[in-house]
Amino acid sequence: MNDGGSNSKFDKVLGSWDILVIAFGAMIGWGWVVSVGDWIERGGVLGAAFGWVAGGIVIFFVGLTYAELTPAMPKCGGEHVFSYRAMGPNGSFVCTWAIILGYVSVVCYEACALPTIVSYIFPGFLKGYMYTVAGFDVYATWVGLAMAVAVFMTWINILGAKTAAKLQTILTVIIGAAGIFLIAVAMMKGDYANVETHQFIGTGSGSAIKSIMSMAVITPFFFIGFDVIPQAAEEIDLAPKKIGKMLLFSIICAVIFYTLICLGVGMLMPNDAIKASMAGTGLVTADAIARAFNIKALASVMIIAGACGIITSWNSFLIGGSRAMWSMADAHMIPTFFAKLHPEYKTPVNALLLIGAASALAPLAGRQMLVWIMNAGNMGCCLAYCMVSISFLLLRKKEPDMPRPYKIRHGKFVGTMAVILSGGMIAMYIIPGSGATLSMQEWGMAGGWFLLGIVFYMGMKHKYGASFAKHADAIMGAVRDSMDDDEMASMDDMMF
Repeated sequence: MNDGGSNSKFDKVLGSWDILVIAFGAMIGWGWVVSVGDWIERGGVLGAAFGWVAGGIVIFFVGLTYAELTPAMPKCGGEHVFSYRAMGPNGSFVCTWAIILGYVSVVCYEACALPTIVSYIFPGFLKGYMYTVAGFDVYATWVGLAMAVAVFMTWINILGAKTAAKLQTILTVIIGAAGIFLIAVAMMKGDYANVETHQFIGTGSGSAIKSIMSMAVITPFFFIGFDVIPQAAEEIDLAPKKIGKMLLFSIICAVIFYTLICLGVGMLMPNDAIKASMAGTGLVTADAIARAFNIKALASVMIIAGACGIITSWNSFLIGGSRAMWSMADAHMIPTFFAKLHPEYKTPVNALLLIGAASALAPLAGRQMLVWIMNAGNMGCCLAYCMVSISFLLLRKKEPDMPRPYKIRHGKFVGTMAVILSGGMIAMYIIPGSGATLSMQEWGMAGGWFLLGIVFYMGMKHKYGASFAKHADAIMGAVRDSMDDDEMASMDDMMF
């Protein structure tokens, strides 16, 4: 890794708005358009809404650890840097390799999600049947569109983080406008009586808690994406302490967005209408808008906004995945081929090309295969979250005097809760009946990825010996250099 802010290989081009839309756009995919019906059937309208709040609390604790560590070590790679400083090269390798699996899997999945949502808008879109994979029919037009957009997204990211952020801004504004429109329509045309008939699932005194928890158990996987901010920390042109604040603010925005969408749909559609929508298109959010105005074409407004959510997630995880790969390659943990930066745009071009190629080829495997990959990748993200939370606690103990521009109060409590909650997320993938248990196919994919990691680990350690995973010791010096006197003097007074 490079050894100081003044010697950074990256350009500082991202402002506060840029990192907000990158993180928020990563968390708001297309689930709010296609999955609201599932959420309400799982927990009821209030159960789903409160479930998002409960899940948001889980992620917020993890986010607090990131909010302290990112400004303290604002270097490309995020989790890679945190875990290296706390656990050394072995822990750092596992943590970063796990998060890369998560990023790459989401990028590949989004490549399949976009043509799928287009087929909802244009039923005649699917042409040129090719073959069937795991029960999913693959069509030439479906694959062709996915490949074309994959090439476009890779090209945009090679042009620079600022270019990618501009695209992210446009699409996030569209998503936000569509969400606000839905909520405003619900307030004007909705009826809370619809919610009262379907607040929670089941009856009895414990039904509310059960409904909330059944929803909360799946929400953390929709929040994956706030951690893209530390990946691009070296390209952020902000005072370090502001980075932590923006990271936490992005999580809060996502919680509010998802909660209000659930309430809005619940107010616009009675339970029988939701069931009918689920039996039909399955796009309950889109059908809610169409029902409110009795204009079927308005459903396309929500579907287009959902397509924008696909692109924002895709874009953010390209940024995160490529920076994580660059950081590992720069530390001689994976082939240094991936440490190459574009001579003009200062982007990790080879890492981007690899992830872009994977997303272009992914649709050939069919959508079900990509669902398996994404679920395995989600577990990788949760593993990285847990390791970062552990790193937070270790660094509080090992390096209590480390400069922390954004220091969280009650650090031991926050870190312990983050470890417990993120560890619980991992357990959900293992415990049968949790609602998130990995299938055999998904375990096979996760296992294959970590076997590849072992190959890289052993090969690079053999090749580079003492240079394997060597990081500059001046990381913290670079942080001090980036802080003014007032920030240094007030650092210990910072709180979340």
